[in-house]
Amino acid sequence: MAWYHYVSFLLGGAFLTNAVPHFVSGMMGRPFPTPFAKPPGEGLSSSTVNVLWGAFNIAIAYVLLCQVGAFDLRNVSHVVVVGIAGVVGSLVAARGFGRFHGGNNPTARRAGAKEPPHASP
Repeated sequence: MAWYHYVSFLLGGAFLTNAVPHFVSGMMGRPFPTPFAKPPGEGLSSSTVNVLWGAFNIAIAYVLLCQVGAFDLRNVSHVVVVGIAGVVGSLVAARGFGRFHGGNNPTARRAGAKEPPHASP
């Protein structure tokens, strides 16, 4: 297999990983940052834009994995390369979006948050 297949697997895994939060947020009706928001990647885009952006990422991942590369789910090296791209992409996204939502330092957020009101029995 040619080296560029593995490059397409890395990129395909990154696009596939990027599709998940956009598609899921959009399906749940929640806004989420996209490149189309103001400022790009920081502002929020509508749920409709997120579904479309997630679908676009899935389409690009398909082309990279199945048309450029010859991805075989039974080939361990193929799955490892896509998996590495997915985990690295997820970690980068977690750090990036964590700065907006307190995910990079959850104990500081918890310390400053008020306790929710307790329901009476």
